[in-house]
Parts: sequence; structure tokens; C-alpha cells
Amino acid sequence: MVSPEVPFPELLQLARAGDRDALDRLVRTYEADVRIAARVLLGPALRPHLDTVDLVQSVHRSLMLGVRQDKFNVASPAQLIALALTIVRRKVARKWRHHRRQLPTAASANSDDVLSDVLTSLHSTETDPARAAQLREAAERVVRGLDADDRRLLELRLEGWSTAEVARLLGQNPDILRVRLHRLRKQLLDTGVLSEWL
Repeated sequence: MVSPEVPFPELLQLARAGDRDALDRLVRTYEADVRIAARVLLGPALRPHLDTVDLVQSVHRSLMLGVRQDKFNVASPAQLIALALTIVRRKVARKWRHHRRQLPTAASANSDDVLSDVLTSLHSTETDPARAAQLREAAERVVRGLDADDRRLLELRLEGWSTAEVARLLGQNPDILRVRLHRLRKQLLDTGVLSEWL
């Protein structure tokens, strides 16, 4: 049994050596944060395709394998949590890109229709046909009103890219991008297109 007073670097060394108690302690350090992040990041569109528990287990496997093989340079519990959250974000982004590839492309459908379909599917599984039609119409109105920059921003965000990653990719100031993203988020929430942000 690893003593609760064991310093983090020593706990990490014990985990690398395969000590089960040390590995369990490391998992408990980040597990709650990863569970919350997994639930939020999956959103309603991906939850039918990837279970939160499976995603968390996948993060555990990746992280513990990396710790055992000394692939990660973490010096504190805060760094371990940050690493775990980075791993979960990347796994969700990868799953979203795979899911998005399964959707119709602009070659086979109008790109406005594709983006409207994605936004509608993100809301929730709506069983009332009238409400589903209202959501679809609201999504179409929002998409038609987007300029090219906001459309690209929304597409990248839906693919799982972080704001900082989008800013680097588009060569834009992250602070300006955050303001645009805030306006876009408010528009989507106010019109009822999304009940939660990805």
C-alpha cells in the first residue's frame, strides 16, 4: 500500500515500476476531470456512437501505458490532469472526424444542407416531428446567415479543434477568434439550434 504522503515524483516512479497502488492513485488524480470532459466533449451527436465510460477507459489505457513506458514528462498532479484532458480531447476530435467522414460530402449534397444536418443532429434525438422540423429550419436559417469565415470556424469547432488550434490553423489572433466564437455560440443557443455547446 502506497502511503498518502508519498511525493508525486516518487509516486510516478512507483507507477512506472508497475506498482498497482501507485497506478490506482494516479488514476484517481485525474479520473473525475476526465469523466466530466468526456461527457461534455462527446455531446449529443457522438454519444450514440461512443460511450463515455469506453472513452474514459481508453484514456486510462493510453495514459497508463505512457506512464509505464516513461513517455510522459509530468512533474505534478496538475500536469497529469492537463495531459489526461489533452488525451481525451484528441480522442474525441479523432472520433468526430471519423463520424464526419461518414456524413454526405459537398459533392453529394449542398454544403448548407450538410452543415444544417450536422447541427440538427447535435441538438438531441427529437421524437416530435414538428419540433424536429422547427430545429431543422432554425439550423438552415443560421447556416444561410453565416459568412465564409464563421462557417469555417464552426466546421473546425465541430471537428473537435480547440480555439487555439483553429487560430493557428487560420492564422488569426486567438482573442479575436474567441469573440467571434462567443457570438456564434450565442446565436446557436439563442435560436435553439444547440442546447449545449461542443
